[in-house]
Amino acid sequence: MLNKIIESYRVSFSGLSRETWLLSLVILVNRCGYMAVPFMSMYITQSLHRSIADAGLVITLFGAGSVLGGMAGGYLTDIWGFRPVQIVCLIISGILFILFGMVTDFTALCFLIVLLSFFVEAFKPANSTAVAAYSSPENLTRSYALNRLATNIGFGFGTSVGGILAAINYSLLFWVDGIVYAMAGVLILFLLPNAKLVRSVSREDSNAKSGQSPWKDMLFVRFMVIVMLYMICFVLLFRLVPVYWKEQMHIHEATIGILLGMNGLVIALFEMVLIQNLANRRPDSYYMIAGTLFSALAFSMLVVPVVTPIILAGAAVLFFTIGEMLALPYISTFVLARASEFNRGKYSAAYSVSQSVAQIIGPAAGAYIAAHWGYNVLWIALIFLSLVCAAGFKTLFQERMGLG
Repeated sequence: MLNKIIESYRVSFSGLSRETWLLSLVILVNRCGYMAVPFMSMYITQSLHRSIADAGLVITLFGAGSVLGGMAGGYLTDIWGFRPVQIVCLIISGILFILFGMVTDFTALCFLIVLLSFFVEAFKPANSTAVAAYSSPENLTRSYALNRLATNIGFGFGTSVGGILAAINYSLLFWVDGIVYAMAGVLILFLLPNAKLVRSVSREDSNAKSGQSPWKDMLFVRFMVIVMLYMICFVLLFRLVPVYWKEQMHIHEATIGILLGMNGLVIALFEMVLIQNLANRRPDSYYMIAGTLFSALAFSMLVVPVVTPIILAGAAVLFFTIGEMLALPYISTFVLARASEFNRGKYSAAYSVSQSVAQIIGPAAGAYIAAHWGYNVLWIALIFLSLVCAAGFKTLFQERMGLG
């Protein structure tokens, strides 16, 4: 039995290109430095002694800059290539993080946060394009899963260290973040200097789809709308659910941290093996639909009569994590498979924009519903929204099959 488990893990991580592994190493380093953003609102209120409204403005501006950066990053990737865009965005982001920690004028901070989020988000379409370029078609979903594995491990480490640094001095967050971001850019410069693409491109395919805008691909646009709705559910699990656990279920902050950390731990341990074992068993759309249904099940745990809060909270995280592992790798695969080698950056940008818009709309709308009608109404609304996403994916892919 143990040998079978070990063999399953070995197979799951084998067959990926050297460049894919090196790129995941860069992402691991990069995400280890992603510690300032989660503590941004606390920095504004606790260190700079500004109001919660000012902190909300900064977070909103971060989202606005992310939308612009996601769009620009994709278009620049198609013009310049994914490697220079990644290097420039990481190094400039590093410089801006350090500068952000040194500036105290609020107006200047508002300008800087838009600029900072622009470059942080512009990196993502270039990185997604790089993952696809370094992967063979049959390994694309596993390559994204490895990228997500590196992201989750790095994020877990970064937020943990970030909490320690914030307790010492908030300025340390921005210095460490800036140095690590710049270091990730330098790693791409030296580790992936002239990497050969694993995929080959046929001239017919490039002529067919070169230059096509994702916004003219109506099936893809509808897909992105559904993804945005799902990402609203995703964002709210990490933004508002912890507040509900604290205020309504009276769960201690340390326990909440463990619950949220369980998400990354489960992904790190099981996602690669899950993707490997699900390969070619069912259409990718099946797993996207199943993922959104697990999201509905997760939020239903929040409206169950409270008997044992910890068990219900743990079940909510576990169900949502299963849904995330099922949905997100296949969503990423669809996005890049829909594009050609010559407009993949634009398609990646559209995906980044859908996530950024969800980060702007989700917390604001969720907080408004919770404040005016209560948390239970919010959770019921999110259950309904998750079911709408499942139905949307099903309808969309049925139509796609009908069109041949």
